[in-house]
Amino acid sequence: MATSTSIVGRSVHGLTYAVLGWAVAYGGVRLAWTVGEAPEFGRLGLDLLGFTGWWSVALCAAAGGLAVALDRVATWRPALAGLAWAVAGALVAAAAILLPELVGFLLFTVGPFFDPLAFASRLACVTGAVLLSLATARYQRRTRGDCPDCCRTVRPGTRRSTPARWARWAAWAAVGGLVTRFAAQFVVGFDRVDQSAALLGLEIGLVLAGVLLPLALVHHWGEVWPGWVPLLAGLTIPRPLLLVPGFGLGAGIVAYFGMGIVQVASGSHSEFSDPFLWVAMSAYLVMGLGLLVTSTDYHLRTRPRCGACGR
Repeated sequence: MATSTSIVGRSVHGLTYAVLGWAVAYGGVRLAWTVGEAPEFGRLGLDLLGFTGWWSVALCAAAGGLAVALDRVATWRPALAGLAWAVAGALVAAAAILLPELVGFLLFTVGPFFDPLAFASRLACVTGAVLLSLATARYQRRTRGDCPDCCRTVRPGTRRSTPARWARWAAWAAVGGLVTRFAAQFVVGFDRVDQSAALLGLEIGLVLAGVLLPLALVHHWGEVWPGWVPLLAGLTIPRPLLLVPGFGLGAGIVAYFGMGIVQVASGSHSEFSDPFLWVAMSAYLVMGLGLLVTSTDYHLRTRPRCGACGR
């Protein structure tokens, strides 16, 4: 009973307020667009994929309710954490078009379908996913006895300095996925592929992400600048330099092409044959998953010793 009282009396964490504030604000906009008249969203005609209308309102409500539950529940409930991660993933998937838009920004080619309001809506949707993910990670640390600073649960002395075998396989799977994608494109002919600025920029970014990045995440030259890099040779590579694009692109690719596979499976019309789309999108999906796996191994392997728990 004392435990129950302490739980009820405990102050609400700032992350919970953040998710709730986002759910009310963005959910209110989605509700207004659902019961009223939604904007045109430029030439593309939409801002989110799959989760539109009342589905988008339901996602916002679910995120807010789960944030409260994660803050109130004092014991580890895998089902609760799994549901929270699923809602966060659905929010990312709904805003999957954000990936080519961000790559286009990096390459200074936003493309003819870019719409500022739709972009802002997708960015807001992903913001909710990030906030809910942080709240879920905090719940896991709090209820599983993990270190609140570094999330470690392993025993002291179990740190490793070399990539796991499964990470190396994942890295080469990512490279193989990219090779398979362009092999499929070679079969149908490059002249048949829409080479708009946005899509061309996306493909250039994916080439860099599908070869250099996964291999760097599982090799020593991804931790220390190699000798052939002027001025930086021998210096430690900042972890965010690889982890941010590794996790960010990995999640974005999985969301973007995962939703693409759903559209193909539902019979969405395309100028390309279904076999080509299945092969190409599945290959990209493997590449994205490979990036997520290799980034996870890199994070676990290179994180500094924690000053709080000493692990």
